[in-house]
Amino acid sequence: MMNFFNPLLTLGLLSSVSALITICLQRKHILNALIILEILMVSIFLILISLAAALHNEGLMIFIILTLAACEASMGLAMLVILIRTHGNDYMTSISSNKW
Repeated sequence: MMNFFNPLLTLGLLSSVSALITICLQRKHILNALIILEILMVSIFLILISLAAALHNEGLMIFIILTLAACEASMGLAMLVILIRTHGNDYMTSISSNKW
């Protein structure tokens, strides 16, 4: 029988829901969106760790997802630096395609 009241699972679920709500409400700066996406990846990582421990699984997929999250963070930061160098700010409105 699997114990679904694991504290890591509860923390992961609460942080993922709060990250999704926050990303829907905060849409002004790209840096904020990148930080919220990293929080979402960490919460997914916590959920996968708790599920792997409950199922007595080795959890190789967890480390693959953690590696992909690190790659995603570095690519997001590189794109943010390029955006700031070209536009001078990190506002979502500066990359809008409706500036005709």
